[in-house]
Amino acid sequence: MNLPLNIDWQQILLHLFNFTILAGGLYLLLYRPVKQFIQKREDYYRSLHEEAQKEREQAQKLKAEYKEKLAQQEAAFAQKQSQAQKDLDQMRSQQIAQAQQQAEAILEKARQNAQRERADIVSKATKELMDAAVIATEKIVLRKEGDPYDQFLDLAERRGLDEQTD
Repeated sequence: MNLPLNIDWQQILLHLFNFTILAGGLYLLLYRPVKQFIQKREDYYRSLHEEAQKEREQAQKLKAEYKEKLAQQEAAFAQKQSQAQKDLDQMRSQQIAQAQQQAEAILEKARQNAQRERADIVSKATKELMDAAVIATEKIVLRKEGDPYDQFLDLAERRGLDEQTD
């Protein structure tokens, strides 16, 4: 069977059969294992991505929780700090009030002591003035009267009596 252009159908069919065997073999030996390997790899990386996404979401939730807790702690700290400041102010005002009371007590004692000292000084000055007046009167009287020896004895006697009464 000679066909024009030297075409041998048997050779064409053998080539098609060889190509089919080659394509089937390559499909079974190369394409399918590579495709399975790529699919497994995609699945692995997809699962890693999903896990990472879940972990990121959990981390964001934890971060939000920590921020909330931090805000609560800061609020509690601010409240405690304001309470401590109030307590400090109250203690300071109490100490100032106590210091003022002590100062008033000290001033009152000083006034009383000053009044006592003033009274003592006035009484001493009055006594000294009276003594000076008595002495001056006696001198005036003694000049007018006679014997200076008698006058001296009288004066000593009076002074001795005055000192005994003190």
